[in-house]
Amino acid sequence: MPDFVLRPAVATDAAWIAELRAVVMRPDLERLGRFDPVRVRERFLAAFEPEQTYVIHSDGVDAGVIAVRPEADARWIEHFFIAPAHQGKGLGGAVLRHVMAASVDERPFRLDVLQGSPARRLYERHGFVLESEDPVDVFMVAPGNS
Repeated sequence: MPDFVLRPAVATDAAWIAELRAVVMRPDLERLGRFDPVRVRERFLAAFEPEQTYVIHSDGVDAGVIAVRPEADARWIEHFFIAPAHQGKGLGGAVLRHVMAASVDERPFRLDVLQGSPARRLYERHGFVLESEDPVDVFMVAPGNS
């Protein structure tokens, strides 16, 4: 299992996280005919809330990011990106397990993933199931702790 630490994000993390998002999402967005190099960064910057975001520090570097946005009826996992050099080594699964295990209530976890994204398999391995979908997005849900 990969070693990692989650550190709270700060406002100055926004620029590099927006860049990471653009790099990680580009293949799926291009496949869907929706990649816009400006919009992919602007959408993150408009939604970035450091107080709900954690930087994934592994192997001596900031290797990714994950946000958990609480709502009354669910917790949304958002902005979950692992740098390409750190993908395929179990880091994403370890982080997802950690975040879900740290849950203190029964609210389900929700997320959305782009159609055809390999990330969907990661989420399914961790208990997420299809809730709804459209031509671009797949919305998934997993039970919280009870």
